[in-house]
Amino acid sequence: MSIYEFENKKPSIGKGTFIFKSADVIGDVVIGENCYIGPGARIRGDYGSIRIGDNTAVEENVVIHARPDDITNIGNYVTIGHASIIHNATIHDWAVIGMGAIVSDWAEIGEWAVVAEGAVVKNKQKIPNKTIAVGIPAKVVSEISLEYEKQWAKYKKIYSDLARKRFPNSLKEID
Repeated sequence: MSIYEFENKKPSIGKGTFIFKSADVIGDVVIGENCYIGPGARIRGDYGSIRIGDNTAVEENVVIHARPDDITNIGNYVTIGHASIIHNATIHDWAVIGMGAIVSDWAEIGEWAVVAEGAVVKNKQKIPNKTIAVGIPAKVVSEISLEYEKQWAKYKKIYSDLARKRFPNSLKEID
């Protein structure tokens, strides 16, 4: 893993969090406990701040950044799918950001909200709690069900377990 200090700002990594060797965490970044940061992820707190809560999964090749003197806030139990971009936005607890989705400046994703694969959440757009948004630009198409919440609560635990138990002890680098 590549953890970088930038202009006297050092990342803070919570207990039980696992960061792949090929991921970069730079500057003013706080990552909570039991998070999973996948290969190729780039979390850049170089001129803005990044805050990530506990038990959050940042999957492969995700980019997270913030504007100068601003902040990107990501809550607890959030799943950010492969190759997504999160820029200067707020993502509340339990949200799911689908693979390849983009969440743009000052957008806000509600608690338990879903941004579908490939969707684009525009500048200052708000996705309400417990809704599913799809498309370019993202539009709310339905609400999530209790069954969905139960299913995703199980999925989210898998990544926390990977971070805490399996990866640090079972990965072996091969020359």
